[in-house]
Amino acid sequence: MESTRTGARRRRVSARVRRRRALVAAIGAVALIGGVTWGVIALTSPRAEEPTVAATSTPAPSPTPTPTPLTPEEELLAATDDPAACAVSFAGDEISAAPMLQTAGTLYAALPIPDREGYAFAGWYSTAEDAASRAVPARVNGSELVACEDRRATLHGAWMTAEENVAAATRVPILMYHQFTERPEGEDHWLRGNYAYIGDFDAHMNHIATTGFYLPAWDELSAFIDGRLWLPERSVIVTDDDADQTWFDLAVPVVDRYGVLSTSFMVTAYRQDPAPSPYVLRRSHTHDMHQAGDDGQGRIVNWGVPEIIADMQASADVLGVKEVVAYPFGHYNDTAKEALRQGGWEMARTIEPGTVAIGADKLALPVIRIDYGMGLDSLVSLIG
Repeated sequence: MESTRTGARRRRVSARVRRRRALVAAIGAVALIGGVTWGVIALTSPRAEEPTVAATSTPAPSPTPTPTPLTPEEELLAATDDPAACAVSFAGDEISAAPMLQTAGTLYAALPIPDREGYAFAGWYSTAEDAASRAVPARVNGSELVACEDRRATLHGAWMTAEENVAAATRVPILMYHQFTERPEGEDHWLRGNYAYIGDFDAHMNHIATTGFYLPAWDELSAFIDGRLWLPERSVIVTDDDADQTWFDLAVPVVDRYGVLSTSFMVTAYRQDPAPSPYVLRRSHTHDMHQAGDDGQGRIVNWGVPEIIADMQASADVLGVKEVVAYPFGHYNDTAKEALRQGGWEMARTIEPGTVAIGADKLALPVIRIDYGMGLDSLVSLIG
């Protein structure tokens, strides 16, 4: 009986095993058939077309525009952020001077003086017509304030023959003032003669400003002496020695009022004031040679070349310019002149009476001394 039940169980297990095996085989067959089918489908299905890129033409790049070159005047103005800068151009026959920057509201500085064989330059003018006629009232130089329109200005040059320049026979007076007084009767001390009455000075400057005088800059005087530049017959240079306080307090307001270019010769060891007016040039009266040397004469005729050069360099360091010096007490000699030449100074003013002509000694310029009591009639008799 037991063996019968055991046999039955074995038959049931065997049957279950056979059914499972049949099921696994069936599943495998289906999977095989499915894989083949999908493979066939994959192999026989048409390939998805790759996207077609439409053929387009690439536009030619636009040419880079060539920038318009700056004019020389525009280049000058582009290089500065000074709102008062003015590009000044120069025009005229045989004139090739490059444009330069000037500053509106200040005096023209270092305007070019062109050279031309057989001719003397006759100055700069505000219009071509004025240049052609050499109209003195329209002549522009370092005594004039810079004026611009749209940050630009053009000056027109003129010429005359060298023979015409010599024939003009211009002679330039250099006026020499010292101290000033408000007392019509003058001062009472030993320097009484040095003190010009301020009323007389006012009359002098009014005469110069209103009757057609031309006021040369120092570089113009130098070129005139060389015969390279024509100066009008009625030319005059105004100077003051020592830069006394009365010059600042009394005379400078008069200079300002009439707009007369003037030069203050300063002893820079004693004072180093800035220019008190746009119309006042500071120039050297030496640094510390305005006192007596060993022989009682000025130091400049007692010292040697190296000492003089050192003193004058100290003065130039304060003033920022080397151009013209006024000899202290009017004393000078060959050693002093040689020292100035070696030190880079071009001109020197004495106290010797006279006017400056073509060919004058640049290191011994004469003057017209103005003393107390010289009213307008006296000035007119001296300079016209």
